Amino acid sequence: MVNKIDHLGIAVKDLDEALKFYEDVLGIKCVETEVVEDQKVKTAFLPIGDTEIELLESTSEDGPIARHIEKRGEGIQHIAFKVDDIEKALEELKSKGIRLIDEKPRKGAGGAMIAFLHPKSTHGVLIEICQRD
Repeated sequence: MVNKIDHLGIAVKDLDEALKFYEDVLGIKCVETEVVEDQKVKTAFLPIGDTEIELLESTSEDGPIARHIEKRGEGIQHIAFKVDDIEKALEELKSKGIRLIDEKPRKGAGGAMIAFLHPKSTHGVLIEICQRD
């Protein structure tokens, strides 16, 4: 079902400050930033090898990233796994008793179709599955 780790989502308070670290210190260059209005988030993608780091800054005090940072602080927010057929993957996961946050795929950053699995079914890890065409 899973092909590879697509990206690691990292919650940050200040995207510009975080980019300074990743670009200037680690030498990983940002290739794209995007605001996803319905998720109340601004993202930055930094490819590294055949995966990416996705930095996530909340655009609203009540957004999911803001709530994550309030509860847990900055850091890894989710792991995204790439799948070929997200609808089939969701059906299979549901049939195996996995609790889904998203019953249907939705549009995410970078043009991907995404869905999240509930951490209570994944040993405390927020997992995103994504399909990129």
